[in-house]
Parts: sequence; C-alpha cells; structure tokens
Amino acid sequence: MNNLTIDCFKAMLQNALEQIKAREDEFSQLDAVIGDGDHGTAIVTAFSVVVKAAGNGTEFKTMLNDMGFGIMLETSGSTSTLLGAFFLGMSDHAIGAELDAAGVKAMFAGGLANVRKQTQAKQGDKTMMDALIPAVEAMQNTDSEDIRDIMNAAAAAALKGAEDTVQMKANFGRARNYGERSIGYADSGATSWSCMFAAFAEAIKE
Repeated sequence: MNNLTIDCFKAMLQNALEQIKAREDEFSQLDAVIGDGDHGTAIVTAFSVVVKAAGNGTEFKTMLNDMGFGIMLETSGSTSTLLGAFFLGMSDHAIGAELDAAGVKAMFAGGLANVRKQTQAKQGDKTMMDALIPAVEAMQNTDSEDIRDIMNAAAAAALKGAEDTVQMKANFGRARNYGERSIGYADSGATSWSCMFAAFAEAIKE
C-alpha cells in the first residue's frame, strides 16, 4: 500500500474503536490498580467522538482538526487532553486526501510532538508515552514505502512498549504515589494506546 486514503484511515479509526470497546473493562481494571479505574470508559468515550467527528471528513487536515477539537469539547480528563492533542498535532502535518509513506510518518510525528507539549511524562515513566514514543520512532526508522509495513512496525513497538511497563515503577501522575507497588502491572494508558496502534495495523492488512 503506497498511499493512505481518507477512507482507509477511517477504517483504521473504526477498528480501533471496536478493539478498544472490546477491552474497556481490561483497561479500567488495570487503571484501578494505581489509578481511579475509569480509563476504559474514558478512552472509549473519547474514541467514540473521534469516529463520529471523522465521519464526514474528505481530507486529512480538517478531519483531524475536527477530531481533536471534538474530543476537547465533548470530553474531559487527561485521556481526552492527550488524545485530542495527538490528533490536533497530526492535523498540523497532514495535507490532502491521500498520504504517502513520508506523509504518514510526518503526520504521526506531529501527533507525538503535540502530545509532548501537554505532558512532561517520558518513556520509562509508566504512562501511555511508553507505547506512543516507541511506535512513532519505529515508524520513522522503517525504510519501507509500504504503509502496511510502517503501521506494523508501529504496532509491534507499541505492544512491546506496553509490555515493558509491567516492570516499571510509576513516576508520573497519581500512580507515582504507589511507588514500588505499581510494579507488576501494565500501565492502562500504554495498553490502550498499543491497542489503538495494533488496530490501525490490523485494519490495513489486506
């Protein structure tokens, strides 16, 4: 796949929503270990807004902008802030109705850059950044011009990043108050974001 079309991207978003919904309870249970236990509900709510906002999109920049602002306006909390920032950042680096490999890489890099403006969390702090940063870095390091290869690399890196959080001590947010007790459980945010990337890759397998 040499180009990512709007329709293909919408299919990726729809698949992500379905996969996240299917694991809503799992995400909330992980969050309950070192948080307030509502991450599953929050990510499903936010992603539902994303899919709704994308419905009438005809080109990337405006559609991504609508998605980002939709999340900010209709939902609240850290999950919404970061997911909204991700799509708004993507919108700053996406032009037209189709993106080639370089365009896809730039779009996701823009999303990460904007998320970094919203949080001081870094890789290793046991947050969603442990999935997002490796995913975007893997995309940039993929030589292939095939969009499927790029998304597969991102998905694999995000999943490994989420798995790595099991052995981490939380250093950020409310979870840091749990200290050593936070070790032994995957971070809910990293897990849900890795689910998103895996769903993106799955949607364009064919």
